[in-house]
Order: sequence, then structure tokens, then C-alpha cells
Amino acid sequence: MKGIERLQKLVHGYHSVGLMLVMVVMMVVVCFNGDSSGISVVSTGEVITDMGDDYSFGRCDFFNGRWVYDNETRPLYKEKECSFMADDYSCEKFGRKDFDYQFWKWQPHGCDLPSRFNGTGLLEKLRDKRVVFVGDSLGKNHWISLLCLLDSWILEPSHKVAEWHGSLITFKASEYNVSIDFYWEPLLVESNCDDPVKHRVRDRILKIESIERHAKQWINADILIFDSYTWWLEPHMTLLWGSFEKPNRTSVESRRVVRYEMALKTWSNWLETHLDHQKTRIFFISLSPDHKESGDWGKRIGENCYNETKPITEQGYWGKGSDTDLMRKAQSVVQDLEKKGLHIQLLNITQLSQYRKDGHPSIHKRHWVPPTKLELANPVQYADCVHWCLPGVPDVWNEILYAYIRYKI
Repeated sequence: MKGIERLQKLVHGYHSVGLMLVMVVMMVVVCFNGDSSGISVVSTGEVITDMGDDYSFGRCDFFNGRWVYDNETRPLYKEKECSFMADDYSCEKFGRKDFDYQFWKWQPHGCDLPSRFNGTGLLEKLRDKRVVFVGDSLGKNHWISLLCLLDSWILEPSHKVAEWHGSLITFKASEYNVSIDFYWEPLLVESNCDDPVKHRVRDRILKIESIERHAKQWINADILIFDSYTWWLEPHMTLLWGSFEKPNRTSVESRRVVRYEMALKTWSNWLETHLDHQKTRIFFISLSPDHKESGDWGKRIGENCYNETKPITEQGYWGKGSDTDLMRKAQSVVQDLEKKGLHIQLLNITQLSQYRKDGHPSIHKRHWVPPTKLELANPVQYADCVHWCLPGVPDVWNEILYAYIRYKI
């Protein structure tokens, strides 16, 4: 860098055309041979950060591949250094001692993801835009991962602020006029689980045709990222027409996939009718798998992800807890929206996440309800095998999302 700065001063101090040409040549030589810090020089003498814009998106299938151990480029950030880390995903803070889960990268078959995550490049792409993650705690897991990936790229603390407004948490990168928000909406439609803090409700009631109260919070977004799966796994739910106070009709005798389809229909109709088809880009994240039953990967039945420290290596592994009927239904609805002219992309992170039985918090997280004596005596009973430690698996979801936003939109 010092060599380049000296050359720039020389260029401004002399007016000889010949010398100017020599300076340009020397600057190019310095750039490619004398400095490995990832900078490039344009013909005006301006130093800019390498954005990696030579990446070719091609026809790469990001969702089929294998996990490769990499202790050189991983992790992409450190848990303790992320300004926006949440205790739900802070496995190291809450006592996890094995850190191999942080050192696995995803390698698609026959192609590559962008070689590195460039936060400046992403923020420039998102300049003057609003991004909203809409979903449940796994969507929040995904959102926190992205904030941690961006954190070190914004050096001034006052230029990156997160504010909580009920169901909406807003992150602002003021230098770029970018907003990257999370909105709590676990079932897409309105329900009695909509409180962002007090939502541990076993008897779930859905206003199956009502979404407006939620949707008005993110109607102006440029990019919407939805997830909705885990909360649909309850065997019984009440479907409601009308208000919670004066219901017109209720039904509890409906299959899980039928309820899910009805909610997706309400959601997709609203998107088609209210969104700007030219402006808004939509991503739907497929189901995030759990690892609640170790019998699925050949261990004793009745155990789970507790004490698991290595990924599953069997290619094509599929856990019994992943509901393919729900996945197919979501895929069908996304395809229909695409045919109707919406810019929507299904990010199928299910298979790649299936392998990572080692990536969950297990007992290493803040427990909002303290474990009982019985649970403490048998940690398997209260291990969290649903969410993901950070840094970890959701960082790869964001590397894929990053590739689509930077090179596809």
C-alpha cells in the first residue's frame, strides 16, 4: 500500500504524459506483484476494495455437495467478537469445549461458492435497500448469522445499530443506508403465537386467512426472506375464521399438510396482489432439519444430538423428522408464484444441513426456562437439536444467499 501511495503522489506532482504512462504501468505491477491485501487499482489512480466481481454464477447447484474440514478460512467470524450474537446460539459462551463444528465449509459438487464473503460488496449491492427476514427462531438464527458476517466489515460502531420494536428488530448500516430486519411471524398467518417473547403456546390457534397485520410491516421491503416449517409440526392446531374474540368457525380435524397449504395459499395470494413484481425479490428457505433421534444415523434409539461432534458422512442421508410432504407443498407454491411473474427463489438448505448433527447447541445455550433436576441428571432430555451454533451451519445458508444477491439479482 505504501508503494502505491508514493506513486499516486508522484502522478499528482508531474505533468509529463510519458511519465504518467510509466506511473500507470508501475502501479499495475505493484498491484499484481507487490501487495497481497486484496486491492486493485483503477486507471484514475483510485484504490478500491476487490469486490470479487469476476465470480461466475453459472449453472452451479449449490445444494448438492459435501462438508470439508477447513481450519484455515473458517470460521468466518468469532462468536465473542460479533456485536449482535444472541445467547440462543452462543455455544462457546455457554460451555461447549469442542470447536470443530466451526471449521466445516460446504463444497458443492462440480462448482464453487464465491471464494470469500465480502461484506463491503454485499452492503454496496444493498445500498438504499431494505431486507427483511420473516419467520421463527430459525429465521432469527439465519438473520443473526448474517449480522455477524457483516459486523467486522463496518468498522465504526455508531454506523451499525440494532433496535427492537416488538415483533420487528431493525438493523441499520447507516453508511450504506441499508436496513436488514427480522420480523417474528412463525406461522406466516396470524396466530396466538405472534408475541415475540411469550409464544410458547401448545394449543396453537391460526387465523388461517389473515396475514395483513403482519404483512404491512414488510410490504416496502426490497428483499424478503421467509422461513416457516418447525412450528407446523404440532399434531393438532385450531383453525379460525373471524376474530379471536368472536370466531365464526373453528376446525381441529385437518392434516398438517392441509393446514400448511392453506396458510401458504393466504401468503402467496397476498404476495401476488400487493408486492411490486418488478422491485421485490423473494427467497423461501426450505426446512431446517433437526437431529432429535440418533437412531436415524445408526446410534442407539432414544438419544439425539447431545455430545455429537462430527457431521454425518453418508451421502444422501435423510432424517425421519424432515417432512417431505411439507417441502413439496412449499416448492409447488413457490413455483406457482414464479409463473405468475414474481421474482422468487427456493433456497433448499435441507439436505446440506441434514449432515450436521454436530452443529446444534445441545445443552450449550441460555435456557429461558431452567432445566429441572431430572433433566440435569439426563442432559439428552433438554438438548436443543433444532437451532444452530454460531458460527456454524447458517453461515453457509448466508454464503448461498450472498451469491444470489450479489451475482443473480
